Amino acid sequence: VSGGAFNGIEKDISKRLNASVIGFKSKNKDFIESENILQYLLPQDLKKFGLIPELIGRMPVVTYLNKLDKDALLRILVEPKNALINQYKKLFHLDNVSLVFEKDALLLIVEKAIDFDLGARGLRSICETVMLDAMFDVPSDKKVKSLKIDVDYVQKKLSKMSTKQLRVA
Repeated sequence: VSGGAFNGIEKDISKRLNASVIGFKSKNKDFIESENILQYLLPQDLKKFGLIPELIGRMPVVTYLNKLDKDALLRILVEPKNALINQYKKLFHLDNVSLVFEKDALLLIVEKAIDFDLGARGLRSICETVMLDAMFDVPSDKKVKSLKIDVDYVQKKLSKMSTKQLRVA
């Protein structure tokens, strides 16, 4: 199994199909879904993109994945046993602090990951930006027994952030 981000391969596919990704004069418009041009990916497109034939020949199946939508990103954030939100809750629980995320706050985090085109890996960077101050300040304040993360809190933390701070690991 291998994978990668082939940014710009859509142009090679559209040239092969004699269709324009952008513009008014696209040919074969009735047959080609320009919204999802990656569905027409072939090994020859990977070769033209720059992969060596020896590597492509060892891949019996070549396919693509759709971008994750809001629902999928939200599920990734909260559903798995070791989900990111569960990790934060456990960290705060170690300091006897109850951590609660409002659904609207989670949706805002997901929307930012989509806006910045970061995908699932970007969720961690955004959450780190939102939670960084609380992770250091709350455990040292023995009076705090619970912390509620709402939309206002997320907006406030994200407004101070620059896009350079977001990194995808």
